[in-house]
Amino acid sequence: MTRIEDAAGFHSWFAGRGAAHRYRITPTPLHDLDGWYTDPATGDVRHRSGRFFSIEGLRFEPAAPDAAAWTQPIIRQPETGILGVLLKRFDGVPHLLMQAKMEPGNITTLQLSPTVQATFSNYTRVHRGAAVRYIDHFLTPGAADRVHYDALQSEQGSWFLGKRNRNIVVETTADVPVHEDFCWVPRPVLAELLRVDNLINMDSRTVLAGLPDDGADDGAPLSGRAPEKPLHDTAALLHWFTEAKVRHRPERTTLPLSRVGGWRRDDERGEIVHEAGRYFRIIGVDVEADSREVPSWSQPMLAPVGRGVVAFVSKEIHGERHLLVQARAEAGTFDTVEIGPSVQCNPGNLTESARRPPYLDAVLAARPEQVLFDTVHSEEGGRFYHAENRYLVVDGTEVPLDVPEDYTWMTVRQLTRAGRIGNLVDVEARTLLACVRTLPGHGASR
Repeated sequence: MTRIEDAAGFHSWFAGRGAAHRYRITPTPLHDLDGWYTDPATGDVRHRSGRFFSIEGLRFEPAAPDAAAWTQPIIRQPETGILGVLLKRFDGVPHLLMQAKMEPGNITTLQLSPTVQATFSNYTRVHRGAAVRYIDHFLTPGAADRVHYDALQSEQGSWFLGKRNRNIVVETTADVPVHEDFCWVPRPVLAELLRVDNLINMDSRTVLAGLPDDGADDGAPLSGRAPEKPLHDTAALLHWFTEAKVRHRPERTTLPLSRVGGWRRDDERGEIVHEAGRYFRIIGVDVEADSREVPSWSQPMLAPVGRGVVAFVSKEIHGERHLLVQARAEAGTFDTVEIGPSVQCNPGNLTESARRPPYLDAVLAARPEQVLFDTVHSEEGGRFYHAENRYLVVDGTEVPLDVPEDYTWMTVRQLTRAGRIGNLVDVEARTLLACVRTLPGHGASR
């Protein structure tokens, strides 16, 4: 099947792809991982080729005088990959070429991935594996291809150090041979699938957030749409964000993993763990996957402890739906501060003495009629093992208009435009933005 018509057709195709392949993920001590070693001088975990990625140490000192510094392991992957979605119109309806792809950290093993999801090492074939399908549409677009969206976007700043991938959407009129692990999915069906737990992977969601409006010219306003009535205009939002970047000037320093305080190597299990059992573990896995460019490999992974909560508070202001956003400074964020959701945390990591994040309790206590969106999505399964967050959009009619200085209100269209600019909106907010744009009365793509 090369093109599906509805959600039922998709699920039939997707189940077939799961049955067609063999996968095995085996937890393995870090010291037994083939091709990986622990540097005796630093304790860092590295690949013997010097490529791919490494696990190193980081010290982070927040700018706020009442905030304590900390150290942690972090993933350093300096190369930039490509996350690309190919778009084509059939009978006027935009379809996206998506793939059923296995990642070792996926809870459901198989998830829906972009047309291309490849690190630089992958598509330059450092591993001497098979070529990445459809990569030429994104590296060297042809005469039949039109680039709608192209930006370097950040990834999880709590777990990656300065990690970015190129997010790109290309529309084509060419005839595209479709491999059996790929299919054309109508855009309205993708909107339905975003409400299914652990189905559409993070790499897809970040690209979907940057899709142009249906029928629009690269995100220009649709004809006939009412003028926007934002609480804050663009100049005011830029002033707010610049002030936040000046206010948050943390210091971060890389350091040997062996010098990271509060963490230890569990030699019996072959893992790196936090002394209080919080945050995450660094584990190893051996992988077998007959559908991947390389059929077997070994690697370290970051395994979070518990499920996080990521939420937007949504409020109608002056007749226009707004989202409450915050300026967030995270340990590994490329440009220190990015625009994040109203709430972004793992409640299980909060100590008794820790101040609870603003709006967390309001989100968790929301009445059923206030909850506009509620789905559990997985995070990047290539580096994170069984990482998932509960993504919510909550009606915040009762939330005061006045908010703390690190927060502000933006319309969906304002955030969509900001999300198409690299290193401005964080990956958690982009996931929620992709979801928000499917909601009646909220969306920018109807």
